[in-house]
Order: sequence, then C-alpha cells, then structure tokens
Amino acid sequence: MRFRAMVLAAAVLAAAGGTATAEDRHAGYYYPQQVTTEEYVARAKALPVYDRKARLEFVNQLMLQVLGKPYAPQFVLYAKGDQAEKAILVAVSGDFAATLYRMRAFLAMMTTLSRQTELFKEFKVDDLFTFFDQLRMLGFEQLTVSDGKDYAHQITFK
Repeated sequence: MRFRAMVLAAAVLAAAGGTATAEDRHAGYYYPQQVTTEEYVARAKALPVYDRKARLEFVNQLMLQVLGKPYAPQFVLYAKGDQAEKAILVAVSGDFAATLYRMRAFLAMMTTLSRQTELFKEFKVDDLFTFFDQLRMLGFEQLTVSDGKDYAHQITFK
C-alpha cells in the first residue's frame, strides 16, 4: 500500500502539462510569463479553521525562520490572491533551483520538514501527507515555483 502511494505521488508530481491561463496576473511580475502547469490530487482537505490571516501568518513565520539563518535566503515565499490562496515560491540565489528538477528536490525536502510539524503528528498523517498536502490543509489552492529567471511551474491542488 505504501509503495503504491509513493508511486502515485511520484506520477502526479512528474506530470506536467499546459500553460497558465491568461488571467494569471502574477506571471511576468513574480515569475516568468511562460508557466507550465500540473494538478496535484491532495490527500488532505482544506481545513476551514485556516483563513487568509492564517495563510499569511504561515508564510510570515516560514520567512522569518529563513531570514533568521546566518546566510542569505535561497528562496522567498509569497501568499497572493484576494484570500491569500496562491503560494508563490521563487529562488533568489545561485543555482539553488536552476532546474525544475532541483526545485522538485527542494519541495521533497519541504515534505520532510512538514512531516515534523505538530499538525501532521496530531492528525497522524506524518508518514503519508506531503508539503503540498500541508499547503492544501492551510487552504492554498495552488503553488507556483520558479528559479526567478527561466522557468515557472504551477501546481494546482485538487
């Protein structure tokens, strides 16, 4: 069962298609205009206790942790949209996320960190849910990632 879930997650993460819609007002400003897209079928549901304020607080706390390190940040995370329902993660240094594959590796590392949170432990999903599931639980509807230079890739949570 666990192997099948891992294979399914890998397949979902590897499936990229299409380009972002014309109504993506953040394309060309926060990340390159050309955006590839994919869908992630989340195992988690959005929890109603997490609203716009909670999503902004999540982003603020994460960025404060990043900024508290003794070295320059490698990425910036934004929450955008009327309800702060769109997460945007942009690399801001070196070759950290020079390719989408490197960005996916970083997102896998974020899953490792997510699984250490009290939220995942409380719901006993720390061995099943991913960083994408954590974002979904918080009420984010999509995550756009970019190297800040050449590519942008958008994951919509279903």
